[in-house]
Amino acid sequence: MTIIIAEAGVNHNGDENLAYALVDAAKEAGADIVKFQTFKAEKLASKFADKADYQIEKTGGAESQLSMLQKLELSYDAFIRLSDYCKQKDIIFMSTAFEEESLNFLVEKLDVKTLKIPSGEITNAPLLLAHARTGREIILSTGMATLDEIQDALGVIAFGLINSSDVLPKSKKDFDAAFDSNEGKQKLLEKVTILHCTSEYPTPLGDVNVRAIDTMREKFGLKTGLSDHSEGIFAAIAAASRGACLVEKHFTLDKSMEGPDHSASLSPDELNQLVSGIRQVEKALGSGRKEPQEYEYKNQRVIRKSVVASKDIKAGEPFSQDNISVMRPGIGVSPFKYWDLLSITADKSYKAGELICSPNDS
Repeated sequence: MTIIIAEAGVNHNGDENLAYALVDAAKEAGADIVKFQTFKAEKLASKFADKADYQIEKTGGAESQLSMLQKLELSYDAFIRLSDYCKQKDIIFMSTAFEEESLNFLVEKLDVKTLKIPSGEITNAPLLLAHARTGREIILSTGMATLDEIQDALGVIAFGLINSSDVLPKSKKDFDAAFDSNEGKQKLLEKVTILHCTSEYPTPLGDVNVRAIDTMREKFGLKTGLSDHSEGIFAAIAAASRGACLVEKHFTLDKSMEGPDHSASLSPDELNQLVSGIRQVEKALGSGRKEPQEYEYKNQRVIRKSVVASKDIKAGEPFSQDNISVMRPGIGVSPFKYWDLLSITADKSYKAGELICSPNDS
């Protein structure tokens, strides 16, 4: 079953009540998880950090990235209430930590079982290591990353999973060794899911590259999914059809709201369509075994064909290409025996269109 994460992110615009409404929308749509973003803005971006182009397009260029993030920040107390609200609504709460203080809060105060590492932190080795040291399950998003960079990140995580917190790395070689070790590979298999992602907002549909899910799965042998930033639901449903174990998609209550992510997010109706579409795809994928369904057997009688007399045939007359052919229904001699019949004579008379009996039935 494909896990569906409804990514609320910062689409609450710093308003706690709006965050509750996003939880309600995710639950109503049937998502498995609703995910937010937890950060202290002053620990995430310096006052000199520029906005991304898509952020400038949506929020203007007058303020700094730090100022923008401060408006989108929720307090830790708000997240405690939000987590409790998710429990009341019976939907799993998740949040992405962008720095170690927020990571510790999510683990120690909220007991979040699965941690999501965003694409922008895939080269942040200290934060990767801190995530691994928690021993929790990890979802690693890989936007902007090469396969080598993904492997490097997995090496850091493997090192953290197989070593106690008092064992410090001396160099990148320690991470490489952890990745290559049997213990490291087993821990990654147990704990880590990797998500293909294209970090553009919105991502042009032609650049989503859903087949990269297959490439990453073959390369690393880990559970693999998609964090999708394209418009609409097509890419996410395509990912589910290719066996993505997890699909993450941004959503909002109103695409026209002010903020960096709203316009590239799904509306509540689209989120409903996404969840429904993926669940229908899962039904259609089936077991993978190639065998007739029970109800197909009755259709064999009508749709398949048998060997029949194409003209009247007298008893003792040789069967030939001139007097037998293949027609419906499929309850007589199989057309695979057509050539066997050409070597024998009719042991009874047949009317044109009559089913030919097998020699063994005479």
